[in-house]
Amino acid sequence: MTELEKMLDSQIYDYTDIEIQKLQKRTFDLCLEINQLRRDDPHYIEVLDQILPHRNGAFINTPLRFEYGFPVKFGKNCFANFNFTVLDSAPITIGDNVMFGPNVTLATPVHPLLVEERRPFINEKGLTTDKEYALPITIGNDVWVASNVTICGGVTIGSGTVIGAGSVVTKDIPSGVLAAGNPCKVIRVLTEKDSLKYRLKK
Repeated sequence: MTELEKMLDSQIYDYTDIEIQKLQKRTFDLCLEINQLRRDDPHYIEVLDQILPHRNGAFINTPLRFEYGFPVKFGKNCFANFNFTVLDSAPITIGDNVMFGPNVTLATPVHPLLVEERRPFINEKGLTTDKEYALPITIGNDVWVASNVTICGGVTIGSGTVIGAGSVVTKDIPSGVLAAGNPCKVIRVLTEKDSLKYRLKK
């Protein structure tokens, strides 16, 4: 397997690999470019499509930051607000009608917990590297991820769920619930009583 294939397969990989470095540099350069464009610039969508070949019409406000872009697959009618940061060393699958508030981070990389395994070292090419791998993230349909949320690698969030502001999601969250906190936990099931009609002033 190539180092890129290992990365996408959640195996330990060498990020100094030339193919990985070229893909990362390309995406970093495109992110720098789009972050200097106005949203109404006709070039904006063109650059966004280069960053995200599986965008499927999703719109993302700048500033934004992706590590690679191509491992992220959006469903229909998705939106991400300012400062959307995506470390996509593993595949990220996002369903239809998903909304991300400002300052949301999706982080698939995982570093060793033991310090001896986490320290940088010189590889056979004479380059400084470390041991790391990444775990995929899956987000179902109709999910609202509120502002300042971090979703960690290996997490699946069920459809129709709301993740409250400031949450750190380290474990799977089921469908149809309100979940929040650090670490993020289920608060309650969402019901008809949560309808907007009960929030409107008469």
